[in-house]
Amino acid sequence: MSSSSPAALEPTHPVEEETARRVTAAGVRASTLRALPTTPIFRPADTGLSHPTLRRLLQAGVIEKVGHGLYRRLDAPLVDLDLAEVAARAPLGTLCLVSALARHDLITAIPERHDIALPRGHGSVTTPAPVAWHYFDAATFDVGRSQVSIEGTTATIGLYSPERSIADAFRLRHQVGQEIAVEALRTWLRRPGASPADLLRTAALLPRARRPIAEALAVLL
Repeated sequence: MSSSSPAALEPTHPVEEETARRVTAAGVRASTLRALPTTPIFRPADTGLSHPTLRRLLQAGVIEKVGHGLYRRLDAPLVDLDLAEVAARAPLGTLCLVSALARHDLITAIPERHDIALPRGHGSVTTPAPVAWHYFDAATFDVGRSQVSIEGTTATIGLYSPERSIADAFRLRHQVGQEIAVEALRTWLRRPGASPADLLRTAALLPRARRPIAEALAVLL
């Protein structure tokens, strides 16, 4: 005899038993859960889930809304939701200045916000995450830039190299502070393989960076 009630969850499904009972009570089918993306953060538009299904998943405690158009699986490991949202909203977004220096363990300060660079001319981005947006010259935007994974997700975000980050800190020292720039340079110089010549070559590609770095190197070396 057929039944219109949702299929029972299979015992091997990763959702915990208590959540499974809430899911069944909310009218969510096991096939819907299996269709959820395996990534912790996702966009409904990428999954084909309808708005009524999303509401049922929210009510059942399977997912939570973490930003405009962004949801997180509650059975997923914790991730940096702010960075995940930045990566989703601004694919060219790149960790820079204090955030990049901290990521490279070049300073002891703990950033209170994410410093994110975008190419000059890029449209403005709105996000509830604590972000300071910086607009860099598009011609040199990719100097020292690479992609790094956001832990717990399949998403990536841009990150400037230690050399580029130090050069930016010196040319924008009125924003980050001279002491931060000097601390980062001093820490970097202690590392094996640190090449002042490479740093100066990177600085020469950017405006107002080479001279203050050369002066600081003359004192520190």
